[in-house]
Amino acid sequence: MQQVDGFDALSAKDKIKVFGWYLHVHKTLASFDNEAIRACFKQLHLTSPDVSVYLPRMAATKPPELLKERSRYRLARNVRFDLDKKYGVHQTVIRVGKLLSDLPDRLPDIAERAFLREALACYRAEAFRACIVMSWNLAFDHLLRWILANAARLTDFNAAITRRFPKKTGISISSIEHFEELKEAEVVDICQTASLISKNTTEILREKLKKRNMAAHPSQVTIQQSQADDVITDLVNNVVLTLV
Repeated sequence: MQQVDGFDALSAKDKIKVFGWYLHVHKTLASFDNEAIRACFKQLHLTSPDVSVYLPRMAATKPPELLKERSRYRLARNVRFDLDKKYGVHQTVIRVGKLLSDLPDRLPDIAERAFLREALACYRAEAFRACIVMSWNLAFDHLLRWILANAARLTDFNAAITRRFPKKTGISISSIEHFEELKEAEVVDICQTASLISKNTTEILREKLKKRNMAAHPSQVTIQQSQADDVITDLVNNVVLTLV
């Protein structure tokens, strides 16, 4: 229980709650019994309270702290939620956070690092809308700078502008600011026409741009962590780390 500050000072009931949370989250048990809780105390070389008394009492409180199912128990939803907030770090958060934390040393551009740090801060704060927006900013900025970094790529991109959009005459990209003359979706389409990016990368960018647009504009749509996971891992793995 190194993850739980002040564990030794907790009451017996609160220790049982923490052990129940540990069994749910880290042992992936849907429910637990008396012996499972006793085993947790034993594992930490602690004297176990009379769990056969504590668990029924905790299930009988109003509102209940435990939900009883025959001879087994589950933490009540509000108790589980509180412990998740206090002690829990979802494994996906750890994985994505590590992915992002490892990136700065691989990104020489200062602007990209700034986008990255903001995306990471947003994700950890559970600001998933902002995380999706910043993740797109990171990937799109990387794409633009990747095009500019190679003369052949830039020439192919400029040649493809009117092939893809015949009415867009007179546009020639030579600096990052010039891309402002094109919509983000148009930049992706031109990259595809110029064969600068693969079909899969094109589809990833189109899909993630739609999600960025959904996250960026006020709506009643709820943005979940899983959506942010998908956007940030896909863009980092398949755009930022691939286009080098």
